[in-house]
Amino acid sequence: MSLLAGKVAVVSGAGSGIGRAIAETYAQEGAKVVVADVSAEHGEQTVKAIQDAGGEAFFVKADSSIAEENKKLVEAVVAKYGRLDVACNNAGIGGPAAPTGEYETDAWDKVIALNLSGVFYACRYQLEQMEKNGGGSIVNIASIHGTVAAPNSVAYTAAKHGVVGLTKNIAAEYGTKNIRCNAVGPGYIETPLLTAHSNKDMLKALEAKAPMNRLGTAQEIADLVTFLSSDKSSFTTGSYIIADGGYTAI
Repeated sequence: MSLLAGKVAVVSGAGSGIGRAIAETYAQEGAKVVVADVSAEHGEQTVKAIQDAGGEAFFVKADSSIAEENKKLVEAVVAKYGRLDVACNNAGIGGPAAPTGEYETDAWDKVIALNLSGVFYACRYQLEQMEKNGGGSIVNIASIHGTVAAPNSVAYTAAKHGVVGLTKNIAAEYGTKNIRCNAVGPGYIETPLLTAHSNKDMLKALEAKAPMNRLGTAQEIADLVTFLSSDKSSFTTGSYIIADGGYTAI
């Protein structure tokens, strides 16, 4: 039995990296997947990969940092499938690097708008629909920096800590309404975004930060997210589960 058979799912930032892996894994587990991204080119590539593998998906272009676009995304899902059972809010950016006392306010606003406000906007409209369904599961992608500092990335750290708090609040509010909400905190994951901006020595240094002495894979995060999205985790809500190869254990 597939973990998400008969479910309708939406994934933001699904055009590449972790988001694409989550969307593809949802589809492999039987879900009808709505792929959301700001890049139509990348989003359509994810849809094609899902369809080529025998799954069902369609693309909606959406900027997660804009409340109205989150609302329209949920409306598009419901117009197509009549319900929304699973949501993974993955879209995010790192932002520039600078000490807090030198961090540009415009950069702060941009990172917070997508990485924190965008997750709230998504949950706001997903929850509204899931109540109408009679239940659902939301997984918010946080980071290890939802619990430890990322020096020179104050906006990112603040936003990811905020996502963890948002997740816990939702779990407390909606636990009796058959709606679960959990957060996943990836460590350093081998994605095109990471490898494109890191040389061999930098990647080796990142690997050495974790006791497992390697980077994680997008598929490893996708498998965890899929478990949390499924009924196999039916008593798990308000959790913040870190997948970092042991980075935060020491």
